[in-house]
Amino acid sequence: MQTVAHLASQLPLPIRPMAAPEEQPGEHRIVISDVSWGGYCAVRELLDNPGLRMAYADGELEIMSPSKRHEKLKILMGRLVETFAVARGIPLTGLGSTTFRSEAKARGAEPDECYSLGSGDGDVPDLAIEVVLSSGGLDKLDIYAGLGVREVWIWQADQLEVYVLVGGSYQPAERSSVLPDLDLTLLAAHVRMPVQHEAVQAFAALVRA
Repeated sequence: MQTVAHLASQLPLPIRPMAAPEEQPGEHRIVISDVSWGGYCAVRELLDNPGLRMAYADGELEIMSPSKRHEKLKILMGRLVETFAVARGIPLTGLGSTTFRSEAKARGAEPDECYSLGSGDGDVPDLAIEVVLSSGGLDKLDIYAGLGVREVWIWQADQLEVYVLVGGSYQPAERSSVLPDLDLTLLAAHVRMPVQHEAVQAFAALVRA
């Protein structure tokens, strides 16, 4: 797969220099400035690659290629959430990294993982999950607030941060509003386990007890 930098070099758009990121091997992130809404949509179609994540806000476009560690963490978090939902009979619909956009708000994002309660037919998910391993990039909370996503989880520095949308902005929370019975401390402890299968198996035994 071509790198983000190589793909970006082919686009006639100004690229904003970024501070040296604390990147994981194989993870790259750039921000391109002065991108119109039409330009953002065109770039998304041009770079139609499942290995890339894009975010857009007020003329700035972020393109990121996730590292192997990034993907392992986001998949593990998703598996744990789904395990809990199945064990408790919660009708949760997984929407993966679907692209969500609002031209009126000039916002667009592709969560690492996202979920909706029920059928998942709404315009945006109820819960978006982001794994952050490198510095820089756009403010994802600002983007998700503009889109109206009810709740955002951010895994950063080996910790889980939970934000609930209140009056148009996010407030830190100790408990999920989407999955209020989920023990987030327990979930975070299992995200830190090195072997994915063992983490899911151990978590399943606890939530089914």
